[in-house]
Amino acid sequence: MSTARDVGVVIVAGGSSTRTAGEELKQFRWVAGKPMLLHSLQSFIARPDVVSVVVVVPQQYVADPPPWIFQCDVDRLLLSVGGRTRTESARNGLEDLPNEASIALIHDAARPFIDDALIDRVVSAARDGKCVVPGLPVTDTIKEVDAGGAVTATLDRAKLWRVQTPQGFPRELIERAHREAKVANASATDDAGLCERIGIPVHIVPGSERAMKVTLEEDFQRAESFFKAK
Repeated sequence: MSTARDVGVVIVAGGSSTRTAGEELKQFRWVAGKPMLLHSLQSFIARPDVVSVVVVVPQQYVADPPPWIFQCDVDRLLLSVGGRTRTESARNGLEDLPNEASIALIHDAARPFIDDALIDRVVSAARDGKCVVPGLPVTDTIKEVDAGGAVTATLDRAKLWRVQTPQGFPRELIERAHREAKVANASATDDAGLCERIGIPVHIVPGSERAMKVTLEEDFQRAESFFKAK
């Protein structure tokens, strides 16, 4: 991989953690020996190709962040204010990236165990001009179900992938996708969806089982077990 310092990273950590128990924000809870957000923050800061990491946090933490967040190269760290939606939070982070960042990676803080090999694949594809998401093929049978719980269709799993982060983009393309979404008052569950919305092709690169998402309370126990096993 090139060591050109042209990669800007946005870590979206602005959520309210409504799907986990307790008052502490999910992204600040400890898992596998450190706060969940710190895992991915340190992974990106350690890379020589990263010019800046913008961490998007709830507004009340921008001026008074938890002290452990500074356990990294603070010269390349910036805090940004979370928005009302994930899409708005990601857009806020993109706006705070420095001009040197021609490649933009957007990552969910709820995926703490990313590794360099996964990031390398995403960055390489983005440098080739592609909008790219890491993913794993679906192995389970997937049913489509209506509001009443009745199965309406069985989907072709050969065409289905579980999408992960970080997602990577040439910066001008993802900024365009966000600008047009803002004008249309549109949002998506991931940033690649905003590109798809306006016809920008999105490509898949191999993901990693390590990039698991910690969303529900039981996911924290699964993450601890996974980390110990590794």
